[in-house]
Amino acid sequence: MVISSSELTAFVGTLLWPLFRVAGLLMTAPVFSARTVPVKIRLGLSVAITFMILPIIPPVPSVEIFSPSSFLLLGQQLLIGVLMGFTLQLVLAAIITGGQVVAMQMGLGFAAMVDPQNGTQTPVVSQFYVIMVVLIYLGLNGHLVLFEVLFDSFKSMPISSTGLMPEDFMMVVKWAGILFSGAVGIAIPAIASLLIVNFAFGIMTRAAPQMNIFVIGFPLTMILGFAVMFATLPSILPQSTNMFNQAYRILKTIVGVS
Repeated sequence: MVISSSELTAFVGTLLWPLFRVAGLLMTAPVFSARTVPVKIRLGLSVAITFMILPIIPPVPSVEIFSPSSFLLLGQQLLIGVLMGFTLQLVLAAIITGGQVVAMQMGLGFAAMVDPQNGTQTPVVSQFYVIMVVLIYLGLNGHLVLFEVLFDSFKSMPISSTGLMPEDFMMVVKWAGILFSGAVGIAIPAIASLLIVNFAFGIMTRAAPQMNIFVIGFPLTMILGFAVMFATLPSILPQSTNMFNQAYRILKTIVGVS
């Protein structure tokens, strides 16, 4: 059996172009992009997913592998996948920011640990919220919805010389305000409650200056902070679900999936 160079180029291109889009997604998507997931696992999963979706991918353009057009095509596919995963990462960033605000209000800002998702130091309160939101994300099959959007993107935004437009990036940049609005929504109960406590401590200090308010203030603030966290845990589910739904709507708008 003789395989011509054009046939070999077409086969490699058919496998290579979608592989970069899938790999870009797994490189930035929640859970899959965690530092605890080995690179070999992500690479193997990318190859396996690519082979599974090959039958549904529209015909890819015939481009020389080592030509400038091929590198442009690779960059476009990688950028599409990275943008899809990065959009969902903004939700976790909002959760981390809200947890940091709560930790600072409680006086636990110094208690930090390594975040296995991003590999950075985050307060333990933020880590608690992130673990809970990731479990909610997996429990609601958010990762399966993400793969569904990825598969549909090959039909609505096929592999071609045209890719993402500047308007798509601006849409994600504008939506990045969720990083602050979502964080405020999570942290506002603790901010309001502990602000009242600090006002009370200030009045006590003015009324009795000889009282060492820090002896009782610090543990009381911490205990009240944990009580507020426990009382507001049920609200995390609708807030995180709403943020993930907004992220998926943005993704579907960008890639043109109905």
